[in-house]
This record gives sequence, C-alpha cells and structure tokens, in this order.
Amino acid sequence: MALAALATAASAGTAPPKVDPALHDQALEILTKGIAFKTVEGAGNTVAYANYLKGVLVAAGYRPEEVTVEPMFGTAALVARYPGKDPKKKPLVISGHMDVVAAKREDWVRDPFTPVVENGWIYGRGAVDDKFDVSMVVAELAKLRRSGWKPGRDVVLALSGDEETTMRTTAVLADRLKDAELVLNTDGGGGALMEGKPLPYGVQGAEKTYADFKLTFTDPGGHSSRPTPTNAIYRLAKALDRVAAYRFPTQQNEITKAALAAEGAEVGGPIGEALKRFAVNPNDQQAVETLSNDLDYNPTLRTTCVATEIEGGHAPNALPQKATANINCRIFPGTPSEEVRKTLLKVVDDPSATLTRADDGSIDSPASPMRPDVMAAVAKAVHARYPGLAIVPSQDAGASDSMYFRAKGIPSYGVSGLFMEQGQSFIHGLNEKAPVAGIDGSLAHWDSLLKDLAK
Repeated sequence: MALAALATAASAGTAPPKVDPALHDQALEILTKGIAFKTVEGAGNTVAYANYLKGVLVAAGYRPEEVTVEPMFGTAALVARYPGKDPKKKPLVISGHMDVVAAKREDWVRDPFTPVVENGWIYGRGAVDDKFDVSMVVAELAKLRRSGWKPGRDVVLALSGDEETTMRTTAVLADRLKDAELVLNTDGGGGALMEGKPLPYGVQGAEKTYADFKLTFTDPGGHSSRPTPTNAIYRLAKALDRVAAYRFPTQQNEITKAALAAEGAEVGGPIGEALKRFAVNPNDQQAVETLSNDLDYNPTLRTTCVATEIEGGHAPNALPQKATANINCRIFPGTPSEEVRKTLLKVVDDPSATLTRADDGSIDSPASPMRPDVMAAVAKAVHARYPGLAIVPSQDAGASDSMYFRAKGIPSYGVSGLFMEQGQSFIHGLNEKAPVAGIDGSLAHWDSLLKDLAK
C-alpha cells in the first residue's frame, strides 16, 4: 500500500469505540496506581511498579514464569511473553518505559505522585509519558488472555526502566529481543486534537540521534592582572560563535518526504507551499530558506547542534585554566555521530580545541522502513475512531527506546493510542495530565493493532 494512499483527508464524523466499562475501569485503575509509584531515577520504586504490573497479568492468566521482572542498573526491566500458535514466527514486541522524569512537589498544584482524577483529567507525573499507553497495553493484554485469544506469533511486552536517562535497560532488552519481527512503541507517534478536531496521525518511524559533545579549551592560566592572548574562555567564546553560525546541510528520507508533503497540504500559506516544494525538491533553495527560518520546521530538515551549558575558570582573580561547553546535537537518522563530531571540529577551526562525545546513553540508529502492513494496521485502528484521517510517517527530534531496536535492525514504530488537545499534556513539565476520555479509544486502538499485527 502506498504511503500517499493512506494520507487522506479526515471526515467530520467519528465512530466512538465500544469498550467494556469494566475494562475501562481496570485501565484507569492500572494508570492511577501506576502513577503512585515514584519511578524517577534513583528512587528505587521501578521494581515495585514492575511487580505490580506483573500481578495484573498473572491475575489475568499469565503463568508467573511468562512475566519476568529483573532488577538492573538501579532500576528494572519487565518482559511478558504471550505465547502464539506458531513458535517459528518472529515475535511482535510492544515497547514502553516505566520510569518518569523528576517532579518537585513544591512546583506542582498537586502532589505529582498522588494520582488525582478531576474534571475529566488524570493528574500525575507519568500520566501520559509513558504510563498512559503502558497501562492501556497491560489492560488490553490482560483482557485478551482472559478471553482465550491466541495470537499467531508470540507477543512480547518489553518495558524498560531508564528510558528517560541512560537507556541501559533498553540496550539489554533490544539485545535479548533481536529476533523480533517488529516493535510497536507506546512512547511515540500518535494523534492530537485542535479544538476537538483530529489532526493527522503520525506513525513515528525515525528519530534523531541524541548526542552531547564536550568542547574544551585549556591554558596554563596565571594571574588576572597579566592577561594573555590564549585565554581559554575567549577561545571558547569564539568557537561557539562559529558553531552558532554554522548550518548543517539539508537531508531527506522516505519519512520526512511523506510527512512534509502531507503537512504542506494541511498548513497552507508560504510555509505550506515551502513544505510541498521541499518534499519534491530538497535542493529548492527558496523553500529551504523559508523552512530554515521557521523554528518548528528547521529541525526536520537537518542535523542541529546548539550550546546548552558552559563552565570555565576556577577563581575570580585568576586566568582560566579550562573552559568547557556542552554542545547538544540532534543528528539526522543515518548520519554517524562521529561524522558530526568531525564537522564540528572543522567549524571550530582551532587546533587547540578538544571535542569528545559524552556518555549520553544514545547510539546511532537508522530510520525504519514504512512497512505497508504496519501502515495499514494503524490506518484501520485510527479510522475506527476518525474515519479518513490522514496517516502520515513522522520523525521525532527526541529519543526513545526505538533507537536501540532500530540499531539492531528491528523495524520500530511509535503508535501511541492517545489523542488529546495540543499543548495540554505537559509531559516533562508541571501538572502533567491525561484525559479520561482518551482511555476507551486507546484500548480499542491497541486491540486492533495487536489482532492485525500478531497474526
């Protein structure tokens, strides 16, 4: 099925999902209880949360040995295997993460780890990222097991415990599940609403590589009363000016080409025209300039690098002996991070500089091919709620667990089931929340995907 055939215009009507009220209530309970586990880095609660989820699955009929919770790296990983009819078929993996970013009680209106359901919203850290879809998938897998459903291939739920930090558990999971047919990631893709109307649904098939580089200058230093021309802070400042002025060349892949063309048809105006022109011809300089000057679209065209932290000097009355800046890069899929490091060194143009890759937990990974079976299954699931809604490939500027699976050669797709108003989730921010009304649609979404792709 061609990608263009799936990028159709949305109709006005919707088909409300039919979900058993008892399943809705269980999914809500799993989510609210899950939020109460403070699974931030260093809190030590991820093992307990994983064991809670294991209990839900075992109560639904999973054998205890089919659900493993393994403490590792100060957190944990959970793997639940739903046996299929044909053990020779490669398994379908459902990926998600149990950890959440930190949240301070004094900054929030409510305690971030005391779930509150109020006025149609579920409040708490992780209400969306990523405990919403994790809870929906667990509830759905429990329901399917109780019903006696038998997938054609094994379905493996793989939940990491440090996606928000080092992703070491993700690396372990990807290595152990490297025989998978494909991965459906709960933490990516998805839909959005604008004043209640659905926007095109994005199937996340690629993400930029996260990379931190440490740019460092050193100097013998000395007394501040005797300035020298080799001042480390000044050399760093000049180098950062060059980095700020540099623009990486434009790039394009199957995903960005289809996504930008679809967005061009929706956006309209000069930006929309530029999107359509760039999708056809990435060398169209007028289109490139228009999009490069737009903060939202510039990152979709190229690798970006930006200074995010600086540190220098050791005393107010001494010449600095060292000055360092962190340069954070989001690298276009398929571009080696080492190639970006070498480019930055050329841009800095100072042989006294050192530029090293930090241990940021990220690795290079390619884009996933937009498989027709996946796109068709997503279209079916989404169109059950929003008939005719455009289904488009998407590429994220951030990183997710998919990175490690893609690096192993396993196609991975972000296919969250949640639709909610733009700008309302506040993930990674204050007062994170998810809509209660999104539960039934998400449950139906995952039911459809599992039954279509686990054959």
